[in-house]
Amino acid sequence: MKQTTEIRKAVVYQVFTRLFGNTNTTNKPWGTIEENGVGKFRDFTQKALKEIKNLGVTHIWYTGIPHHALVRDYTAYDISNDDPDIVKGRAGSPYAVKDYYSVNPDLAHNPKNRLTEFKALITRSHKADLKVIIDIVPNHIARKYEGKNNPKGVVDFGAKDNTNVVYDKDNNFYYTPGESFTVPDWRDGYLPLGGEQNKLADNKFTETPAKWTGNGSRSPKPDFNDWYETVKINYGISPDGHRDFESLPEDFGHKDFSEHFEFWRNKEVPDSWIKFRDIALYWLGQGVDGFRYDMAEMVPVEFWSFMNSSIKMNNPDAFLMAEVYNPQLYRDYIFKGKMDYLYDKVEFYDSLKHIMQGHGWTDHIPVVQSGLMDIEHQMLHFLENHDEQRIASPEFLGNADKAKPGMVVSATISTSPTMIYFGQEVGEPAAESPGFGSPSRTSIFDYVGVPHFQRWVNNKKFDGGQLSTKEKELRTFYKNLLNFTINSSALMGNYRDIHFFNKDTTEYYNHHVLSFVRWSKNEKLIIISNFDADETFGFDLKLPRDIVQAWGLQNKTYYVKDELFKDKEFPLIIEDEIGHIRIDIQPLESLILSLK
Repeated sequence: MKQTTEIRKAVVYQVFTRLFGNTNTTNKPWGTIEENGVGKFRDFTQKALKEIKNLGVTHIWYTGIPHHALVRDYTAYDISNDDPDIVKGRAGSPYAVKDYYSVNPDLAHNPKNRLTEFKALITRSHKADLKVIIDIVPNHIARKYEGKNNPKGVVDFGAKDNTNVVYDKDNNFYYTPGESFTVPDWRDGYLPLGGEQNKLADNKFTETPAKWTGNGSRSPKPDFNDWYETVKINYGISPDGHRDFESLPEDFGHKDFSEHFEFWRNKEVPDSWIKFRDIALYWLGQGVDGFRYDMAEMVPVEFWSFMNSSIKMNNPDAFLMAEVYNPQLYRDYIFKGKMDYLYDKVEFYDSLKHIMQGHGWTDHIPVVQSGLMDIEHQMLHFLENHDEQRIASPEFLGNADKAKPGMVVSATISTSPTMIYFGQEVGEPAAESPGFGSPSRTSIFDYVGVPHFQRWVNNKKFDGGQLSTKEKELRTFYKNLLNFTINSSALMGNYRDIHFFNKDTTEYYNHHVLSFVRWSKNEKLIIISNFDADETFGFDLKLPRDIVQAWGLQNKTYYVKDELFKDKEFPLIIEDEIGHIRIDIQPLESLILSLK
């Protein structure tokens, strides 16, 4: 069937689900739900979802949905208590999943009906025209995993393992036979629950034989900085590196998902592969539209070929994004692993952060982008997520406005999706000291409120009624930018750097400024950003001859309009097939100049 709708950029809104609707402002370190509050599924009202959609969002990533280990008594709902000695924080890490076929009971108004309440949230999200993404954490699960809600026929993780050996292909875990797990030594002033008395916080946890820890530590007594709350999943790779599964043929990166699916159809694969495939297919069946994969590079690429091809056979439009931080692995995980999108952290984000902090030149950005051009669409861009420092924190920029040029560049330089983290749009600085979490990052381990974001929530009116003027202006900036990106055909079209051309030929143009062009058949864009927080730069921006020719421009005067705030218009003069625009760009200002 012929496609009639143009493909446009995607924008992912990551929201930490238990923090979104929490209006409690106490923020006591290590506070309980009763003291500090918690958000619920039902806080995502149609009004709230409409406002998220109107921000310029296409996909919402509900972080922390699968039931993970936490310190709260839910035994009345047939949920065992978790041991504080192997839980990070009181609210627990969302990446220590305790039951993959259930959801976090903290998030439900009635924990007995927690899955029904989450499915209702999926329905509301779809009604608001938002696609739903949740986490799958394939490398590790909670140290005390209990699959009490497994569908019929699903055998729990480890239930059939041979625990007398370190490794077996079909074991779900790695073991240290003859050794028992020992709780790590807490340090740096940390104690479980901040030192609060709890009968389970006794520096003991029974696990015999000891399992390997999530980050690969083989010690029965992991270090405090190890992922001691989790155990590593075995994907059929022995401790000496031998692989008990078939390798993909070298040319398989060029095959589509259906051919990958056929490759694995009749092959024997390790048991853990099947378990995680079935988990993904279950959630697709509940209405989820895609997944964010935690630490995907710690799992073999062949598993991803098996997993993602199975998902795509079920839903070809499923949205699959993943953490892969080794640039040498990007292309394998995209092409052989059939990932849709990878975090563009190590090269693009890290370079942009350095420039925004005033330590680097904009010259580096076109070089990074050039090196990724064959996979630029698959490299998801962001300036914040739950792992990274908040822009407005002193440890990053200390001022959310300083990220504006970086945000424009991040959102417009490629065809890839853009991701923002809830609260980023109002300058949330993560200044609280919540307990296990630390300032500069909004805690994913504690029951806390998110102060700046709570002003937008405004007692669940979701109208920004308590925001300051500066915070409202920042949110308007994000709203204008993101809505422009999802409606622009040029941003799914061609890219060309004009930065070096101008640096070589234009007086007063310098390394604090970045410029590039984007275009499609019906839309031409010239994008200029000034990363300097103090200086205005005035110069004659030039369009090189090949761009003038590609755009079919004649030797005459055209007019271009700023698409961010629509209050500026500039003459574009073409002389001898070179374009000239007089630009006076203010500190931290960006211009998206459109020629239609």
